[in-house]
This record gives sequence, structure tokens and C-alpha cells, in this order.
Amino acid sequence: MGALVALQAACAPSWHVLTGAPRPAISPLQVKIYSDAPPSFEEIAVLGASRHSIFGTGGEHVTDKVVQRLKAEASKVGANGIIIEGFDQTQSLSMGSGAGSDSYSAHGSISLSVGAWFTVVKTTGKGRAIYVPPG
Repeated sequence: MGALVALQAACAPSWHVLTGAPRPAISPLQVKIYSDAPPSFEEIAVLGASRHSIFGTGGEHVTDKVVQRLKAEASKVGANGIIIEGFDQTQSLSMGSGAGSDSYSAHGSISLSVGAWFTVVKTTGKGRAIYVPPG
């Protein structure tokens, strides 16, 4: 199952692997985030979601987008909660370029150079989709 999860994570911005019985789909707005497991729950699926950002880590905005994708995946299988297992950031691409020019005359010389770079960072979130009974 580990190879399947790794393949799905590499190819899609969000994914799930069922580990329990799915329930009817609900709205992502009904999915609650848990940093610790609630006292009573049923596990439905393992979740993953990612988002690419340019020029650094992307900060809280990118993490929020990853959480929204996790909620969307959880809602598809009827989970009303997600136990967050963590976030990772990896640099997937870094590119740079530069150009320079020199000009000489009887009055002196001028050198001009310009450079630019960018980095693409992938933020990935993982969690467990759960159903928490009312009460």
C-alpha cells in the first residue's frame, strides 16, 4: 500500500485511500480539523494533499489551501473530521538566470549585470479522515 500512496501523492493535488467503510458525502464545511484524536471515532481513509508555491515557502496561505484540499477529500468519503498528521515542504525546482554587458569608451567603462531566480516549493499535508459520532 505504501507504493500506491507514494504514487498517488506524486500525481495528484489531493488523494485518499480507504481504510474503513465510507459514508455518504458531506460538505467540506462540515469537516472539523483535529490536532489530536478525539475520544471516539471511526477511521475512514488516509488523506494527502499538496500545493506548489513559487518564491519560497508560501506561508500560511499555502498551508490553508492544503487543509482545504484535505477537507474536500474527507468530505467525499463522508468523514466529518480529519486528524492532521503533519505538513512537509520540499523544493521541487530552482532556476536562475543572469546576463551581463560591458561597454568601453574613451571616458571609461560601464558594466551592467542582471540576474533572476525562482524556487518552487511543494507543501504536502497528511491526515486521517474520521467519522466522529454526535455527542
